[in-house]
Amino acid sequence: MSRSTDEPSAPAGTERAPDASRLRGLAPLVGGFLLLLAVVVGSGALVVMQRVTVAEMRRSYDLRSAIATLFSTLQDAETGQRGYLLTGEDSYLAPYAEATAQFEAGLAGVEAAMATEPDLAGLVASLRSAATEKIAELGRTIALRQAGQEAASRDLMRSGRGKDLMDRVRTLVNQLETESARVLEARQDRAADTERLLQIVIAVAVLLALALAAYAILDARQRSARLVSANAALLANHYALAATVASRDALEAQLRQSQKMEAIGQLTGGLAHDFNNMLAIILGNLNLLKRRLDRGETRVGHYIEQALTGAERAATLTHRLLAFARKQPLAPETLDCNRLVSGMSELLRRTLGETVQMETVLAGGLWATRADANQLENGLVNLAVNARDAMPGGGRLTIETSNAHLDDAYAASHLGVPAGQYVMIAITDTGVGMMPDVVARAFDPFFTTKQVGQGTGLGLSQVYGFVKQSDGHVKIYSEPNHGTTVKIYLPRLVGPVPAPAGRQVHADIPEGHPGEIILVVEDEDNVRRMAVEALRDLRYTVIHASGPAEALRLLDRQGEIALLFTDVVMPDMSGKELADAVRRLRPGLPVLYTTGYTRNAIVHNGIVDSDVQLLGKPYTLEQLARKVRTVLAESAKARV
Repeated sequence: MSRSTDEPSAPAGTERAPDASRLRGLAPLVGGFLLLLAVVVGSGALVVMQRVTVAEMRRSYDLRSAIATLFSTLQDAETGQRGYLLTGEDSYLAPYAEATAQFEAGLAGVEAAMATEPDLAGLVASLRSAATEKIAELGRTIALRQAGQEAASRDLMRSGRGKDLMDRVRTLVNQLETESARVLEARQDRAADTERLLQIVIAVAVLLALALAAYAILDARQRSARLVSANAALLANHYALAATVASRDALEAQLRQSQKMEAIGQLTGGLAHDFNNMLAIILGNLNLLKRRLDRGETRVGHYIEQALTGAERAATLTHRLLAFARKQPLAPETLDCNRLVSGMSELLRRTLGETVQMETVLAGGLWATRADANQLENGLVNLAVNARDAMPGGGRLTIETSNAHLDDAYAASHLGVPAGQYVMIAITDTGVGMMPDVVARAFDPFFTTKQVGQGTGLGLSQVYGFVKQSDGHVKIYSEPNHGTTVKIYLPRLVGPVPAPAGRQVHADIPEGHPGEIILVVEDEDNVRRMAVEALRDLRYTVIHASGPAEALRLLDRQGEIALLFTDVVMPDMSGKELADAVRRLRPGLPVLYTTGYTRNAIVHNGIVDSDVQLLGKPYTLEQLARKVRTVLAESAKARV
């Protein structure tokens, strides 16, 4: 829908205002989460630092332990040496031997522990040198004692060289312990500082998380309040819209009712006009006929023909109305539309006249369909007549057949049209065409653009009703000054296709003989009297009843009966029920139904039951004669 030009335009940026407001509302929350993320990252860094400090402290402890172990090893070696020198017993050498075996491992342990302490590398080197000399000095004294040089061994021990080396080692060990203790203390202080900082960061993180939670709760409450307010406004708008829609629906209902009344008015007006004209013809000619007969005149055939013409026009009008209302009883049969169009070509050429050239384009491999052949022929004649009238100066009429598939998209855009395969018959003229508003009303009953007296406005309505009743579709394409195409789509007949029955060509009115007895059942006296007299005029023997009960009584008394001719709609018992009762008494008795009412026991969904013979009212003497002979002939063939 286009916007009114005098409606004030929205200021620039108005559409972005809700987004900006949402961003401003989210900014504190996003900032808080970023800060919390920074705190978490900082906490992780502090944890890493704490782990590094703990590892360094562990190495400091390992260094002190390695130094103590090395010094203890030297002391054990010295103890073993002194015991052996004093006693000469080899058993005192066990501590010495064990200490010398562990000496190199002890030195390696000290050096490994000091690998990350480059500042203490000099002290470690001095310790290695002094300790190595001490071990060597102990070894020399023991070797002299073992060689029997006891005095030399004692002299070497008393020289003080061993004591000096041990004092030097002790001094270096004390220095290393002092330095390592200092480093350990520094690392412990740093670990404590890191722990305190980590606790502070964790506390800040907790407080920040609580603040974010509080803000989120507050923001959620505010959003919830805004949502409730928006929902309330939306609900109010919904009720307002519903009221508007209800008001519009009421107006549309009033408009539809008005259109219905207009259509009914147009329909009844057209009916009254046409029937009054036909009744005027019938009554006028019958009155003139009566006056001429009263005066003894015999040349009255003209008046009879005129009255019959008026009656036939009235019957045709009734059939067209029933076709438009989709209430006419159809007798569908398998159709080859190519054959049907070819068979109608000569009739259509005579109908169109010499100024209109007719062309047929028949598709190869055309599918079969199932429809009422007579109604389809009438529809094609109506369309051809409309096309001729649209080409007053002459032109070309093309009738084309083809296979067609209406897809889901087409079906969705055309209400009531199922998607599927169809047989298409298109009638195209090169006439004046129609405007879109005329196309929209083309199928309305009694709607016509022709001059008064040139048409009833029921031709297209009849075609529309017949096609719809046959589960088909009809579409008009027209362009002013270029012509019109009417496309009829009839459903494809799927499955085995029976051979189409040949069309009968009739000559004279067929008659019966007095040996053929027909039972006529009709509750309307005048209609019954007319049927009885018509059949007797056709040389049949006729017995008649005013209702089913009387008919059954006559059947009990009467011998051979050739045909039951019964109305369908009667009081107490329908014609179908009567026929069922009669066939129980006389199996195989042929039945011919007649009715002017299409909603009855033998017509379902507008289609005559397959095993039923029906003659619709009103009917002519010729139609009655041919239908009776057809039913009797089929019955005789079935008995053979």
